[in-house]
Formats: sequence, C-alpha cells, structure tokens
Amino acid sequence: MAGSIYDFEVRQIDGQQVPLERFKGQVLLIVNTASQCGFTPQFGGLEDLYERYRERGFAVLGFPSNQFGNQDPGSNEEIGAFCQKNYGVSFPMMAKIEVNGPGAEPLYRWLTKEKPGLLGSTAIKWNFTKFLVGRDGEVIRRYAPMETPATLKRDIEAALG
Repeated sequence: MAGSIYDFEVRQIDGQQVPLERFKGQVLLIVNTASQCGFTPQFGGLEDLYERYRERGFAVLGFPSNQFGNQDPGSNEEIGAFCQKNYGVSFPMMAKIEVNGPGAEPLYRWLTKEKPGLLGSTAIKWNFTKFLVGRDGEVIRRYAPMETPATLKRDIEAALG
C-alpha cells in the first residue's frame, strides 16, 4: 500500500496518465462526481473554490463514477463536455472510475483507509464525497456528499496557511 498520495498515478479524462506527484506541495480536494445526481450543482461550487484558491496552490480533482444509481453513464468525452458546458469546469477531471468494491481505483482504496467514514466505514456512500489533502500529501478530512463546497472554505484556507 502506498505511503502518500504522491505514490499514485491516475488517468485524466482525456486518457493521459497523471502522476499525483505533479501536485506535490498543493492542497487538493478530491471528489467523486456524477453528472445526473441531486448534488451535481456542486460542480459550480467546486469551480468557485478552484478559481478562488488555485493561485495559492489549491486544486480540485474530479473523479466521475457511475457506481451510485447509474448517475454518470456517459463516456469520458460526454462527461467532460457536460462539466464544461453546464458548470464551466476548468479544474482537472479524471477518467471515470469505480470508488468501491474490487474494481475500486487504488487512490480511492487509499483515501478511504486514511480517512474512514462514519463508524469506520471505508465505503464511499454516494456521489460528491470529498477528501481534503494537505500540502504534505496527508488526508486532512473527509466530507459527506451533502456538505457543499462553500462550507469547506475555512478548512481550505487553514490548509493553505
């Protein structure tokens, strides 16, 4: 098992491999997303956070997943176009992944072990679960899907220093 978030490599929505080491020293908000979910409007709030803090070393990484209620059935191209057209998403979007089960993306297996949910559960419960990662690559906090991006500002500002 990896020791740090920087030990992982993920695939961008355009198919390019991205070593997370590229984000070393930044504060990251990692979110599993969906295009047809009640929480989908959070894309707007996530983009607002990215615009507000990116100059200070902050990035949002979106990971589409179709594991909850078949709410992101589209291709990577369709998902990318949807996010751009409807929410002006400019933060990095990754290729569609699984966040739970035997096919779970290794990064997500690591995140859920580092910061389990309620009662120690490692499962992701729904779309838009969020993980805040500090500049040191350590997971600071896990947020439930209903916690809106705007409510994370204080924690992000503290992590940015």
